[in-house]
Amino acid sequence: MRIVLQRVKEASVMVDNKIVSHIQRGLCLLVGIEKGDTPADAAFLAKKTVELRIFSDAAGKMNLSVKDIDGEILAVSQFTLAGSLRKGRRPSFDKAELPEKANVIFDQFVDFIRNEGIPVGVGIFAAIMEVHLVNDGPVTFILDSRKDKQP
Repeated sequence: MRIVLQRVKEASVMVDNKIVSHIQRGLCLLVGIEKGDTPADAAFLAKKTVELRIFSDAAGKMNLSVKDIDGEILAVSQFTLAGSLRKGRRPSFDKAELPEKANVIFDQFVDFIRNEGIPVGVGIFAAIMEVHLVNDGPVTFILDSRKDKQP
């Protein structure tokens, strides 16, 4: 499971020229589900996301989490994060989870975050979406459940 995480001043997602979700200060997450990802991957990355100390404290040091600032999260399913560009010029999506399974894991990920008390907006799974955001910093990180877990 992979996430591109961006600290934002605000973010929204549109489908068919209509805003389906909007957040103020917090995090915008592009979430890719790969074959073999499990609810444990979703729980691990949800906890990591909520606890990351990437917001500035009064001294200007990155020392606060999204929870600490009473922030919000916009989570958008992004199957292309499971794509590979290793061979040729066309992406391969062989590692992307099937939509039915990916949707279940994505929903579990969102539920894990909501259970931490964080408001979460979402896009529409498998829709063509426009994501608009004002990046704060810019501050951007990539999380990967297969690489970031401690042994």
